[in-house]
Amino acid sequence: MRGISREGPVSTRSESPVPQRPSPATADCPVRHMKQPMSSDRRPITGQNMEKRFRLGGGCRVSTGRFLVLYAVSLCLVLAGISSFVLTLGDVLNGSGIATVDGPVTDWFVDHRTRAATVVLAGFAFVFGPLALPVITLVAVVAWALVTRRLWRPVLLAGAMVTGVVLTEVIAHAVGRSRPPADIMMLGTDATSSFPSGHVVGASNFLLIGAYLVFSRSSRKISLITAFGAAAVGLCVEAASRVYLGYHWFTDTVASASLSIILLAVVILLDLTRGAPRPPENAE
Repeated sequence: MRGISREGPVSTRSESPVPQRPSPATADCPVRHMKQPMSSDRRPITGQNMEKRFRLGGGCRVSTGRFLVLYAVSLCLVLAGISSFVLTLGDVLNGSGIATVDGPVTDWFVDHRTRAATVVLAGFAFVFGPLALPVITLVAVVAWALVTRRLWRPVLLAGAMVTGVVLTEVIAHAVGRSRPPADIMMLGTDATSSFPSGHVVGASNFLLIGAYLVFSRSSRKISLITAFGAAAVGLCVEAASRVYLGYHWFTDTVASASLSIILLAVVILLDLTRGAPRPPENAE
């Protein structure tokens, strides 16, 4: 008589692995916690068999192609921003080129003032002014750091905002350009230097650099495009408000946007250079 096995029936069903939630360090990066491809012997594919990935500041991993695109974009932004600012400054100092449209543009805005537009644009001027914007930036930076428990991107945003203020003050005192006539200023007289616009620099830095830092980690290109589109619209509205309200010339706003483009490029370069190629994992 055959012996009867005392072991119970052997199940052919394998236990389902318990899904793991991404840690707080990887929760803000859609690429970093993706499952690593495995070879036939169940070992991670490394070296030449896997596309090398790079880290942005804060540890978020991106593909080599995306890393190189960001690097090229930052270099183009640096060249475009510096060229635009230098050319605009030269025209302002010489009273030629693009500076010749300052008077007609101001006259057009003054002639087309309406009650509704004044209320909206005065609101923009307050939000991105020297009283409200520092508070908004502080709250955003602290909240961002507390929620993500990471400091790199909040510190970058805060540093860019402070740098923008310093650059604006230094350039304004060096250039010493007069503002438009006081009788067209709608919110009180301002006798400080006009070039560049601190409101526009602050708004541009907060919107453009904020859009990059928040959405550059996203795997959805449409999110990044939408964010930069919204930031560009906000920049244009704030620039228009400074001319409409009678406090700046058109070229002041152009120079301000150029400075913000330069700072955006610097932030991208810092974000890239702080990262490094990811070392092969489990390499022998």
